[in-house]
Amino acid sequence: MIQLRLDLGVFQMEVDGRPDGQQVKGHVSLLDFYLAEEAKDPTQMLPYVLDFDDCAGLQQEAMQYYYRMMAFHALGDLPRVVSDSDHNLDLIDIVTEYADDDEIAWQFMQLYPYMLMMNVRARAELEMQSGHFDEASRFVTEAIADLENFYAENYEPENEDGSPVPPSPEMTSLRELAEQVEQRRPRSEAEVLREQLAQAVALENYEKAAFLRDRLKSMKGLSSRAPAKKRMRPSGGRENPS
Repeated sequence: MIQLRLDLGVFQMEVDGRPDGQQVKGHVSLLDFYLAEEAKDPTQMLPYVLDFDDCAGLQQEAMQYYYRMMAFHALGDLPRVVSDSDHNLDLIDIVTEYADDDEIAWQFMQLYPYMLMMNVRARAELEMQSGHFDEASRFVTEAIADLENFYAENYEPENEDGSPVPPSPEMTSLRELAEQVEQRRPRSEAEVLREQLAQAVALENYEKAAFLRDRLKSMKGLSSRAPAKKRMRPSGGRENPS
């Protein structure tokens, strides 16, 4: 059980499943119910639209998952931040696909940039903690491109006075995250030597600069050497794991 203190009191939430601990129409959540309805139909589409009451129920569920996601974020529980933001991203997709009122659909779509940003920040941090910096960079790069398309399709690029619209807080956050990934990425020995060489030249320490150049040249020589021929395994030897 998680407790979130609000101005009007304490909000208690279950850690797993729907935050209020309720099952909806025989499913863990209202989103799961609609996804099951989609899966049952031969067209893999909902056979009906979502009216005002349907969307109101989904909006209430989205807020529950939002509050719990923020609680998990404060607690540093990144896997659950990913899970709850995934839930709301899928929920937004369902409403924008099937809502019978475009204004209601737009209310949900406006949540998309923030949910995506929170999702990607948590995913990237988990990948960096595991040493997977390329994967973290891929998540962030794809999210930035996704948001650029979202804003291009849904917002005007300029204000009424002709000035450019500044980047959203979500976009700024993701661009800063992209820089953080590169700053935290472990540097290779060659990168360290090149930085030291530039510093030595800037300080006119030419003896050290010459030494560092020789180190870099020797590293390049080693890397350009033809790879050794691999020895073939004799027949009947240990098989490679599948």
